[in-house]
Formats: sequence, structure tokens, C-alpha cells
Amino acid sequence: MAGQAHTHGSPESARAVVDRAVGLLAGRARCRLAEAHRHLLRMAAEQRCDVADVAGRVIRLFDGGPQTADRPSPETAPQIVAAAMVNPAVVSPAPALTTAEPPPRRFRPWLATVQGVLDALPGMAAFFTAERDDAGRLIDLVWAACTPEAVTPDGRRGTQLIGHPVSRYYPEVLAEQRWHLYQRVLDRGEPADVGPVRMGEGEFTVRARPLGPGLLISWERRDDPDHEVDRLDGMEQLGNLGWGEWDMISGEIYWSPQLYRIYERDPSLGPLKQEEAAALAVADDVPLRTAAQESFRRGQRVDVVHRVRIGGRVKHLRTVADAVRDTEGRPLRLYGVVQDVTEQQAGAERLAEVEHQLDEQSRTLAAEHDLAGRLQRIILPIPEEPIDLPGLRAAIRYLPAGDDTLVGGDWYHAAALRDGSVLLAVGDVAGHGTQAATTMAQLRHALRALSILTSDPSTLLAQLNRLTCELGHESPELAATAVIARFDPRRRELVWAQAGHPPPLLSRGGRTAPLARPAGPLLGVVEDATYAGAVTEFRAGDVLLLYTDGLVEHRRRSLDAGLDAVIAAVDDAVRASPQQPLAELLARLRRANPDDDTCILAARPSRRRSPGTTPSSMGKVGRMLHSGAGTSTE
Repeated sequence: MAGQAHTHGSPESARAVVDRAVGLLAGRARCRLAEAHRHLLRMAAEQRCDVADVAGRVIRLFDGGPQTADRPSPETAPQIVAAAMVNPAVVSPAPALTTAEPPPRRFRPWLATVQGVLDALPGMAAFFTAERDDAGRLIDLVWAACTPEAVTPDGRRGTQLIGHPVSRYYPEVLAEQRWHLYQRVLDRGEPADVGPVRMGEGEFTVRARPLGPGLLISWERRDDPDHEVDRLDGMEQLGNLGWGEWDMISGEIYWSPQLYRIYERDPSLGPLKQEEAAALAVADDVPLRTAAQESFRRGQRVDVVHRVRIGGRVKHLRTVADAVRDTEGRPLRLYGVVQDVTEQQAGAERLAEVEHQLDEQSRTLAAEHDLAGRLQRIILPIPEEPIDLPGLRAAIRYLPAGDDTLVGGDWYHAAALRDGSVLLAVGDVAGHGTQAATTMAQLRHALRALSILTSDPSTLLAQLNRLTCELGHESPELAATAVIARFDPRRRELVWAQAGHPPPLLSRGGRTAPLARPAGPLLGVVEDATYAGAVTEFRAGDVLLLYTDGLVEHRRRSLDAGLDAVIAAVDDAVRASPQQPLAELLARLRRANPDDDTCILAARPSRRRSPGTTPSSMGKVGRMLHSGAGTSTE
């Protein structure tokens, strides 16, 4: 820097000067060495000079020369003394102030150094220039540099205060005793403290120190010792933790108030003795305590949750302990924190019990699902290919619910009767699980047995209704639906009835529509219910679709929208493959309902009857199909 001599010699000596200055600055400012070093480098950069020159000024300020009126005393508070890192011109005696010419209000170059130091300091402190009258009396102080936390009642903070007089914000100070103290500090160069001083809602100690031509003032908040004790005690109770120390040289033991509360012990009795503490331990935790003691002997920190029996109940206590040790690792002072975690432990145990119950429930549901699934596969075999029956071809598709844990009660029946007709049926038992699958099996087998006595769909539904009502005595909420159709291949006629079930869809001439639905209530609701029947032609080129409600009902769309989608799929399948519509149709109806199983039975009349087919052989085919054995390719 121009006009400034470099007097630090070799790089090694310059480095030693910087190291010494860093140590002094860190010690006075109570900061880490790295922070002091960074601050020294920043000051050098701001002043555009070598860091060794700044370090030399710091050393001369803090560690050299007799006490003078314009140099801080050794008793100055560390954060105030650190603010006095000024250039050599400040260390030399300051020019005398005359009453005729008060110091001007301007930001002197060296104030940049003072401000730079104050910027890094905590708390409230400021450097002021003095304004005097003709008689030399102090009439005002002007902010020249401040810490970031310095603040005035109007909200101005830090460097926003520079250039403003104190009298503007604190006019009452001019009449107080400390104003005369400020003048004495300026006149005599002697530091002084005053307090407590009430400011806002707190009390402060005010420290005034001479610095160059001005005054360095800091405000330190005075905390109420009783308030601090109450606050610490409140924090201990809030966290339900206490702390203690054990001087292993003197044998002195200290417990905080909350530690006595945790152990429910009268403080007048003092801390527990070792044998008393051992008597409180739960026997099952002795190995745990022994392992913790071994870890402590190896010089490790202990963090363990153990149980104690206090007042007839068990408490769970978490203890974290460590020690100050000598050079050989022997403990000199033991200190630790104890927290009552009984409630947390009880909560964890309750959560573990709930988790165990959920696991048990999950295993039970999984077993039930597996059983229902096996039962369904046994009693409801689904042929993979279209099947041939007298005068028609049928194809079946079963779509399990999207949630594979749901086993439903959907079923179908397709078999030839002894009179040469064909019986088709689709049904749905409400609910899921083993109960639904069992009821489904009962209804399906009952239909097979009843069809030996009669083939009339209305009569069959009436009989199934009586059975369902009987089963409902054991399961009051049991309900089911079904649609049954009998096809006469000679007359090409379809007779059908339904019990609360969606009507079949009939595709004819490229257009698909639901059949007019005859009356018929749900199965299992009215014991003496009757079921009306309906008759329709079923000729070559037609396609019939029987289905359960899972095909058209969906949580994300209306029933009409679902039905429209299915009708469109049937139309597209017939249009795309008029000769083999069944395979095409089932290929298009592959999407499962996430909430319900779906059973689909599609049929179309055969264009010609296979030669040599007799009613007796038809019955044999029907029995084979009923067990899922007979298949063919459409």
C-alpha cells in the first residue's frame, strides 16, 4: 500500500505475526481461530493492504504499549476491545478537540475497520463521535459504527443508525447520570460501567470505553437468575428429563429437580445411593445394565433404556451418560441425562400389539382367500375354449376382481338336458370370501339337481329362491341374483327368467340391445316369490350375452355408461368377426372390475346340427361340460 512500510521481513516472520494476531483476536473476541483468520483477511482486503500489516496493528493494539487515553484498557469486554482494530494512526495520540471546532460528522477511513469488526460481533455495541458545546460539555453522541443487532425504538438497525444523534431516539438519556459518566470517560480516558439500566422490557449493563476520538458503548442484557432457573426447570418438566453429575474424586453428586421427580424421591434425602439404585432395577434388565457398565469402562458413551420399579409400578428410563477422563482413561467426572420414556414405550408396545394383530388378521385373510380360491376353482371350472352344446356354441370368461384378495360368488351353468334342450344360467351371490363361494356352490349344484325335474326357468328360480331363504336363516344378510335361459334347438326359441339380475344382451343384425326384463325379485328376499318368464327367438347369426353386474358397474362411471361400453364391444366383435364372434367378443371383454368379480357367458346358435347327435349323447356332453371337461375351438 502506498506510503506504508512493510516491516515484517521474511515470509516466515510475516506468518508468525499473522498467527499471533489471529490468536489474540480469537481470544479477545471469543471465536474460533478459523473465524478470526477469515476476519483478518477480510479486513486486509477492505483496506487494500498486506494481511501482515493489519496483523501488526492488531498486535500493537492488544498486546503492546502503556495504557493511554485513546487506547482501550485490558479490562475492556472482549467484543468491545475487538472493535478497536484500527490503523497505526489511531494508536498514536489523538488530536486534541477544541471547543471552537467540534469534530465533523463524517465517516473517517479508519471507521471502516471498526465497522468491519463490529459487523462480526454478537450483541449490541456502537462507536460514537462526541458533540460538545463552547464550554466543552457533551451535548450529543452520533452513531459512527454499530453491530447488526444495535436497534432503536423506530426499528432502525445496524448501519441504518450511522449519522444519527442519540438525542433523537433517547432524549431522556441526556438528563440521566450515565450522560455525565460518558463525558468523564471521554475526558479522562477511563472505562466505566453502569447498570442495571432499564430499556424496554429488559435490564442492561452499559459499558463505555474510550476509543480514538470517540466512545465505544456496549449493552449487555442482565438475565434474572431466578427466571433462568424457572425456565430450565420448565424445560426439564416439558421433556420429562433430568440431569446429574458425579464428581468421582470428591464423591459429590448433584441431581436436577426433575431427576428427583422422575425417581419420586424427596430432594432432602439427596441422590440415590448405588445400592438403592440397584434395588430399583428390574431383574430381567440386569444383563442390559451390566453390558452398559462394560461399555462405560471401555470409555464409550452409554445410551440405554432400562426399567426400574418405583412406587409399585414399572418405569422405562432412557439414560445417556459420559465422563470426563484423565490421560489414562479413568473417569474423573460422570455426567448424564435421564428421561422418563414410559409413555413412549407403552405407545410403542401398543403399536407392536396392533401390528401383531394385523399380521394375524392378514394371515387369516390370506388363508381364507386361498381356501375360497381353491373351492371356486374346484366347483367352477372355466373352459379355456368355446364349448359345443346341442344347437349352439358357448364361451365362458371369468374375470376376478382387480383386488386378487377378493374371491366372489359369481357362477355359471351351461349343460344339455335330457329332452335335447340346453340350460344356460349366470348368477351372483353378494359378498366375497369363503361364505360367498360356499353359497355359490350350493346354488349351482342345486340348479343342476333341480334341472332333472324341470327345465322351466321360472320354476327353477322359485326353487332356488326357497333354498336361498333357508340359507338366509344362518346368514341373515344373504342375497343373490340369477338369470336362467332354456334354448330349444328345434324351435330356435329361448325361454328365460331373472331374479334381480341384469337382463341378457341380444345382438341381431349388427345391433345389440338388452332384452325386455320380466318381473322377478332377488333370491332370498321373499319366500313365496314368483318369477315371470319371457320368450324370444334365437336364430342363426344372433349372439346372446349373459353376465353378472361386475361387467357394467364401475366406481368411476355410471351404470348406463358401463352398459353402453359393453354393447359397443359386442357390436364391434360381431362386425370384426361375424363367423367367430364369441372368441372375438371375449377377447374384447378382458378388463377386470377392481371391486367385483365378473362372469360372462356368450352363446350363438350353431348353423347346423352335428350328425348323429341324440338326446342321450347330448346329456353325456352336458355332464362333461358341467365338470369343465368338454372343449372345442370355435
